[in-house]
Amino acid sequence: MTSLYFVRHAQPDYTSGSDSTYPLSEEGLSDRMDAYNILRNIRFDAAVSSPYARAVLTIEPIVCEQALELITDDRLREREKGQSGNSTAEMFRKRWQDFNFCEKGGESLSHTQNRNVEAVKELLKKYRDKTILIGTHGTALSTIINYYDKSFHYDDFMRIIDYMPWVVRMDFDGSDYIDRQELAFVKKDYHGKTK
Repeated sequence: MTSLYFVRHAQPDYTSGSDSTYPLSEEGLSDRMDAYNILRNIRFDAAVSSPYARAVLTIEPIVCEQALELITDDRLREREKGQSGNSTAEMFRKRWQDFNFCEKGGESLSHTQNRNVEAVKELLKKYRDKTILIGTHGTALSTIINYYDKSFHYDDFMRIIDYMPWVVRMDFDGSDYIDRQELAFVKKDYHGKTK
């Protein structure tokens, strides 16, 4: 069995940097230790992350403690939000109702899902029967879950939108999805920001 432990990033500091460089807020730096405490007794064979700073920083304590080489994969980055970047419940619903919808200059959920799942499938081949730590984002992880479990949709996304960090294990037999389990989360106000 291959187990993928996805860690959605802790709360970012949206006042400093850009989407790819937002650091963690002070609360986020503290909250990432909740994910660490859940994962500290699991021995990981590899660590992979979105290259975005908030994803890397969230899993950093485990990566450092286990002396893992952190591999970044640009395909695991968050959805490109486009020029409007609207983060309203109405816009979220529109995206989830039509996976091909995107704002001008943005990225559809379908495109986000395709590149994220492509990366996951490669990990499943490369690390068969291993345990992998993955630093990720809310929308990115939600589209991965939706790919393997079509019942995960808009209402589920809205349920987890405030979970920063959010730890989810997904188990596979080869490339075949078996099950997932939510292991931990810290609830933080989304503040209408794009994750």
